[in-house]
Amino acid sequence: MVLVSQRVDVLADRGERRDALDQRLADWLASRGLLPVPVPNRAERLDALWTQVKPTAVVLSGGNDLAEYGGDAPERDAVERALLARAMAEQVPLFALCRGAQLLLDAFGNRLERVAGHVGTRHRLLIDGRETEVNSYHQWGCRSLVAPLKVLARSEDGVIEAFFHTQLPLLGVMWHPEREAPFAELDGLLLNRCLNKE
Repeated sequence: MVLVSQRVDVLADRGERRDALDQRLADWLASRGLLPVPVPNRAERLDALWTQVKPTAVVLSGGNDLAEYGGDAPERDAVERALLARAMAEQVPLFALCRGAQLLLDAFGNRLERVAGHVGTRHRLLIDGRETEVNSYHQWGCRSLVAPLKVLARSEDGVIEAFFHTQLPLLGVMWHPEREAPFAELDGLLLNRCLNKE
C-alpha cells in the first residue's frame, strides 16, 4: 500500500477545508500495481496511519503552493514534511509530483523561485538519454540544487524538472503523470526507479 498526500481545497462560501485527490492519480498508481491510501491533512493522525498501513511507498501529490510561498494549506505542508521524515528514517521510497517535488526541494534547502511559462503547457525533456514531453502546471521551480539532490532532467529554459536523492529512494518530478492519456511509459519507469524495481 502507498500513502498518498492530498491537496486542500478551500470552500470559503461553505466554511470548509476539504482534502482532495485527483481520481486519475489513484488510477495511475493502480496501473502500476499499487494500492493508494489517501492521507488526511492532520499531522497528529499520521503515526497511527503509518503504523496501520505499513506503506511500501509514499507519494506526495500535486496541488497547492507551499505556505512559505503564499499557499493557504500549512496543514498539508506539516503532513508532507512528516511523511518525508518518516520515509527517510525508515528508507521507504518516496515519489513526489509537482507541488510534492517542490516540498522535497524546499526540505533539502533549495530556494524556489517563480518561473514563467510553466503553467498549462508542455516541455521537452531529456531523461536518461530518452527524449520525452511532459505536462507542466507549476509556477515555482529551481535552477540549481543543493546536495544530496541531483538533477535528472531540465526544461529548455533551465528549470529543473526531475531530480533524485543520491543516497535515499527519493525522486521528484515537476509534472503530473496522472494527467497523461494514455499514461506515459517513462513515468512508470521513473516510479519503478524510485521503488527500486527497475
